Amino acid sequence: MNTVRPWQLLLFLAPALLIYGVFSALPLVQTLGQGFFVADDSGRAAFAGLDNFRTVLLDPDWSAGFWNAMVNNAKFFCLHMLLQNPIGLLLATLFSLKGLRGARTYRTLIFLPTLLSVVIIGFIWQLILSPLWGVGEKLMGFAGLADFFAPWLGEEESALVAISMVSVWQYIGMPMMLIYAALLAVPDEIVEAAHVEGASAMRIFWQIKLPLIYPTLGLVTILTFVANFNAFDLIYSIKGALAGPNYSTDILGTLFYRTFFGYQAQVGNAYLGSAVATLMFLVILAGVGVYFVGVQRRLTRFAL
Repeated sequence: MNTVRPWQLLLFLAPALLIYGVFSALPLVQTLGQGFFVADDSGRAAFAGLDNFRTVLLDPDWSAGFWNAMVNNAKFFCLHMLLQNPIGLLLATLFSLKGLRGARTYRTLIFLPTLLSVVIIGFIWQLILSPLWGVGEKLMGFAGLADFFAPWLGEEESALVAISMVSVWQYIGMPMMLIYAALLAVPDEIVEAAHVEGASAMRIFWQIKLPLIYPTLGLVTILTFVANFNAFDLIYSIKGALAGPNYSTDILGTLFYRTFFGYQAQVGNAYLGSAVATLMFLVILAGVGVYFVGVQRRLTRFAL
């Protein structure tokens, strides 16, 4: 019987570990460490402890922007949880039904936007929703809803919701496919036994299939959380780094971009930007930690 020696494992893992270390782990460690420094009068880095974090969290000139971005990010995540994942579950359930005609075509069409560039998606939806030259009002007119059309991307109350809807439309294929794969993995013997016992299709779904895919639903939830609190590109492509109007679509990603690189009249500060990035990392780490400690342990008993 052949045994794999440690040096052989290290040899095969070395290229991946090297790439990950150089392009992911090392920049992360440098960014986390840079948040504890400031530039002195000569421009050199000087250790400042938690001063940057106090500035971001407590200074009136910075804290308002940070907490506004945090609240918007939470809203962005909640809208995805309330719309994207339940609709993904519904679609996956429909496509898992046997004998559904055109299921493959529908799955492909729904998943297709996920593969498109975010820049293209943002540009297209800007054109559709534009009150000047967009086709959104005309399309709503065909359904008799033209009176409900409004410049959603230009109003503070609706801009974040409108962008969230675009994001849901683009990425709804991801939870759909993950949940669909989990539903296909449910043993046919269990479903057939339930049918023999006289259980209805609705009861089979709620009491048999749904509990068995709880681990997948938990995975979809944490992936949604991480993706939403790392979001940047869609809002930047639609509203720019200022995340207007009046920062109503500003999230942690756009706040970090303006703080680190600067934008228009705002001068970039790499040290404050690193502090914002560190806080983003801690928020995501806390969410993932709560999931694994408080949720994942309870869901393992439902695993197939």
